[in-house]
Amino acid sequence: MFEYFYHEILRRTIVSFGTLFNNIEIQQTDSSDNVKNVVKVPLAYGPTQKFLARIEQSADLSKKVQISLPRMSFEFTGLQYDPSRKVTTTQTFVTQNVEDKSEVRKAYMPVPYNMSFELSIYTKLNDDMLQIVEQILPYFQPSYNLTVDLVESIGEKRDIPVVIENISMQDDYEGDFNSRRALYYTIRFTAKTYMFGPVQDTSAASKDIIKKVSIGYVAGDTTKSPSRDITYSVIPRAIKSYTDNVVTNLSSDIGASGKYVEVNDSSVIPDGSYIVVDNEEMYVLSIISDTKIKVERGKDGTGAASHVSGAEVKLITDADDAAIEIGDDFGFDGL
Repeated sequence: MFEYFYHEILRRTIVSFGTLFNNIEIQQTDSSDNVKNVVKVPLAYGPTQKFLARIEQSADLSKKVQISLPRMSFEFTGLQYDPSRKVTTTQTFVTQNVEDKSEVRKAYMPVPYNMSFELSIYTKLNDDMLQIVEQILPYFQPSYNLTVDLVESIGEKRDIPVVIENISMQDDYEGDFNSRRALYYTIRFTAKTYMFGPVQDTSAASKDIIKKVSIGYVAGDTTKSPSRDITYSVIPRAIKSYTDNVVTNLSSDIGASGKYVEVNDSSVIPDGSYIVVDNEEMYVLSIISDTKIKVERGKDGTGAASHVSGAEVKLITDADDAAIEIGDDFGFDGL
């Protein structure tokens, strides 16, 4: 049932989330409001407790050889399935390998999951904390879309909404007079990502579908002296354009009964091929001119319909045959 694959989706989402906060700065001013120092707030991956323990054990928070404030850390804290974004589990989509544009690959629709993150901010001064928080909150209204390359092999990039769930604050002032003060805020986020299963290429998919069917039988009074021997042979083909291969457009309207189709360029449509206009499949009988073709309408039960000028004309090719999905009737019309 299971096979090995690893798209690094969780890792890519974690890294992308961290990059949102790796360029935050604070400005320190003097009594005349002149900027005397600009500090880039360092960001690290780790739990809040680890940094709090380090702060408490540091004798001097201003020493550069020890941990210094301000500082931020983030952590991936949970993963939950999101049924509100669920689609049909057997629905598939077809794409191309980013390295080989001619190779068609098929994948099932991804599964939606919510990733929980905690961003912890530590400062010694309240103004430093307010500067950091104010640089973060305005971007989430209530979410910020983070573009992540989830599956690099097929170039599957998606916008991952990152939502602020809540903010908690704590001012650690308890202790004796010599104790250092530590302010720390915790902002909790949810990133709505997707989990992809294995991506199947055409070479692997072709091993699992029927390439040719032959049926033979004899007829007559007895099997010893048949009167005829007949064999029917059918090669399956796609009945829709999985690759959305748009080759031209209609140059004029066509009614449901029309046998001739006007297009911008008929040179890209071979004789004996199948085309799709909107949801109707047509068989190309002949090329009449550079802009006119003769067709058979409503093939494979799609039904003839009216189409307007400018509609896309998609050509069904061998690449579509290789991408036949489960549930396709392989061109058999039952007759």
